[in-house]
Amino acid sequence: MSAVQPRSWTLTEFLDWEERQPTKYEFDGVRPIAMTGGTAAHAGIQGNLFVAIRGRLRGQPCQFYGSELKIEVAGRIRYPDGFVVCTPVPPTATIIRDPVVIFEVLSKRTATTDFVAKNDEYAATPSVRRYIMLAQDRMGGVMFERLGDDWVGHILAPRTIFRMPEIGIEVPISEFYTDIKLTPEEDEE
Repeated sequence: MSAVQPRSWTLTEFLDWEERQPTKYEFDGVRPIAMTGGTAAHAGIQGNLFVAIRGRLRGQPCQFYGSELKIEVAGRIRYPDGFVVCTPVPPTATIIRDPVVIFEVLSKRTATTDFVAKNDEYAATPSVRRYIMLAQDRMGGVMFERLGDDWVGHILAPRTIFRMPEIGIEVPISEFYTDIKLTPEEDEE
C-alpha cells in the first residue's frame, strides 16, 4: 500500500489561494510554505538594510523594498528580507518580477533553502545581478554576483564594503549590523 502524495500546485493556483490567506506564504514550485517569525537580530538587520539601502537610493530610479512585497523568480514566489528593483513599480503592485539585488538574513531554519533553492532560483533569473545572504549571529555572510555568464560566490568579511554598481551605491557591511548584539566569538583552543 502506498501513501497518497499531495498534488503539486500551479503558480496560478498558489497566487489565487494566497490572496485569501491572513498570513504570508512562499511557493517553492510545488506547495505553499508558511512564513514564520524571526529573531530580534533578524528584525534589526532587516531594519538596517532598509535604512542603509533605501536612504542611498532616494531620488534614484532603483528602489528598495522589504519583505512585504513578493518576488516571482524561476516560477517560485519568495518574500526576501529586502530587494532592489530598477523598473517603475505601480503603487498597487504586489509581485515584482525583475528584482536586481536580493538580501536574505540567514537563520538556522532557512539557511539550506537560502543557500541552495533560492540561490538556484535567483541565478536562473536574468534580472538578478546580486544575491546577499547575511549572518545574524556574526558580521558577515555570502554574496553571489552575476559576472557575464557566471554566478560567482564571495565570502563577506566584517570589513567588506558592498560595491553594487548595478544600483550605483556602496555600503559598508557594518551598517547592516548597527546596534545588533552579535554572538561573541568562541574561545579557540
